[in-house]
Amino acid sequence: MKRVKKLLTLLLVVVLVLPVTGCGSSIADDDYDGEYKVAMITDAGDITDQSFNQTTYEACKAWCGEHDVPFTYKKPDGDTDYARVAMVDVAVAEGYNIIVMSGYIFAGTLVDVTYKYPEVKFIVLDMTAGDIIAAAVGNQYYANPDAYEASDYYNTGNTYCAVYKEEIPGYMAGYAAVKLGYRKLGYLGGQEVPAVMRFGYGYLQGIEEAAKELGVTKDISVEYAYGGQFYGSTEITAAMDTWYHKGTEIIFACGGGIFTSAAEAAAKEGGKVIGVDSDQSPIIDEYGEGMTVTSAMKSLTATIFAMLDAIMIDGTWDEHVGKIENLGLISGTDTSINYVGLPEDTTQWNENFTLDDYHQLVKDIFEGKVKVNPSIEKMPEVSYNLNVRQGTIM
Repeated sequence: MKRVKKLLTLLLVVVLVLPVTGCGSSIADDDYDGEYKVAMITDAGDITDQSFNQTTYEACKAWCGEHDVPFTYKKPDGDTDYARVAMVDVAVAEGYNIIVMSGYIFAGTLVDVTYKYPEVKFIVLDMTAGDIIAAAVGNQYYANPDAYEASDYYNTGNTYCAVYKEEIPGYMAGYAAVKLGYRKLGYLGGQEVPAVMRFGYGYLQGIEEAAKELGVTKDISVEYAYGGQFYGSTEITAAMDTWYHKGTEIIFACGGGIFTSAAEAAAKEGGKVIGVDSDQSPIIDEYGEGMTVTSAMKSLTATIFAMLDAIMIDGTWDEHVGKIENLGLISGTDTSINYVGLPEDTTQWNENFTLDDYHQLVKDIFEGKVKVNPSIEKMPEVSYNLNVRQGTIM
């Protein structure tokens, strides 16, 4: 992504010149007289998690560094709504009036704080209407979801939410893996929630299409399981050990830190891994050189840049506030502006599936020549051998 590369380069400069401590600001507040200050709230993890926290932190810091806007982040002292709300309270008390949060785990926080602070603008990533309603009314939402409207439970006058078409990068990852030569594949999801399921179902669809094109459906087998959590464990690693030992060549590990179990197992057997959400090759490849074949990405970075632009540069915030936008491909030719995709610099392209081939796939999906079903009502029908584990590993 051209703009991302530019800002990531800037970020390196900012890190060298303006170091940020745990809750420090990138610009000295005493020297700033502008209208806005940006704060990011982490979940229970850290800004070095190579996932949502780090991506969100780096994007906010890069944008604010370029535009000389004060930025800080706040880390809750526990994995509770109370702790997350407390950090919003602290940020607002310090004068920060744009709050950025990433992940469905902030649904309860959103319900609590958006009416509490009507003058603050909230940018919330990867949160569905269902997440918001469930946080507000509890499990009764799932008994009759059509009876509720998310807008009844949070302040649409100061909040923007984004969700992503995970089925598209999931499809791309599965399609690419088969085209690149892999025939024994696996999918390890975290919890069986909609975003993780869309990644997985898209992955199965991409495998199916590539296998049909190559005429290798009889050679394809896929192991499919949910870990039941968003972090690795000895039990999940043991299950992945079994997969790789029995011939699985590559596993799409989808769900926060659960990739650690896939990577640990892959290191023992010389296996490969597909990352998720961001380009995870820097951290997964620490388990084994060249372990990461590609990553199915959602561009939180592009979303953050666009919304901060909308508030402070373009004056288009009113076109977005109050919406829960479903973001995917917005161009068939300029992959740098799309909200989903594969990392072009680190994917292990070969003569069987080149960067040009990937660009053609993006174009075909954007133009509707290739259709990816976003439904998670039932698992996609496939013609290869699919072994779905009943229940979760944990």
